[in-house]
Amino acid sequence: MENINTENLTTEQWSQVLSESLPYFKQWCGKVVVVKYGGNAMLNEELKQAVMEDIVLLSTIGIKVVLVHGGGPEINKMLDKIGKESKFVDGLRYTDAETMEIVQMVLTGKLNKDIVGILLQKGGKAVGLSGVDAGLLRAHKTEKDLGFVGDVKDVNPEIINTLLDKGFIPVVSTVALGEQGDLSNYNINADTAAAKIAIALKAEKFVQLTNVPGILRNIEDPSTLIKRIERTAIGSLKATGIIAGGMIPKIECCETALAGGVPRTHIIDGRVPHSLLIEMFSDRGIGTMIY
Repeated sequence: MENINTENLTTEQWSQVLSESLPYFKQWCGKVVVVKYGGNAMLNEELKQAVMEDIVLLSTIGIKVVLVHGGGPEINKMLDKIGKESKFVDGLRYTDAETMEIVQMVLTGKLNKDIVGILLQKGGKAVGLSGVDAGLLRAHKTEKDLGFVGDVKDVNPEIINTLLDKGFIPVVSTVALGEQGDLSNYNINADTAAAKIAIALKAEKFVQLTNVPGILRNIEDPSTLIKRIERTAIGSLKATGIIAGGMIPKIECCETALAGGVPRTHIIDGRVPHSLLIEMFSDRGIGTMIY
């Protein structure tokens, strides 16, 4: 694996790594794992390659991986190219009709196919989908006026299950179809969509790849990482300000997944090469697990 120096490992150390991993191979084989992919791991080419290697390895040993991706920075870049100013309301992107066209073009046309292409180059079997395909995601307009921004109302996982059963890696971009009678498509928050997809698939694990180590007691000190949080403790961590700012929506997505029956949710650092493998196949894991 790239970026991991294995030259100085002794035979005993190699044996320990492999023997530690084997039970996890058995544990996760045949299970569904939903990975939300974004943040710095998506922007850095070297990290992107490592993530795709991880996904292909997981799929190769029989884990049913679903990759859900966002693309905010890429959307911003395209809007800048055409000279359209990004508009935000309370930190959320306002998506007018012209911006929605750009969102669809970037998410479903460029990013989705780029990711599928890398997975294929790495030896995986991947198929790109949007939430529109086969009616995977149905959405209604958000209560707050954000233009063509929607909330997920229904998930129809049939197309994903079909692909998983055939050994494919579904790669999902989060553009959703409007409700029956609504001919609009909607821009959906990728974290929220991934949580709803994990529920619909009865996934065993929901993982968010982010650009932070996890939940820290002191945001300036990575050594204060909280490795495990029981769902009932989230309220007190919010009240004391440990969970704050941009971490709140990520935690809320974890809560959504847990409430829908997903047993384990994780926030892990996508800036660490092969962080998915460390989380899936080692005793120490990485990041924060909310259960």
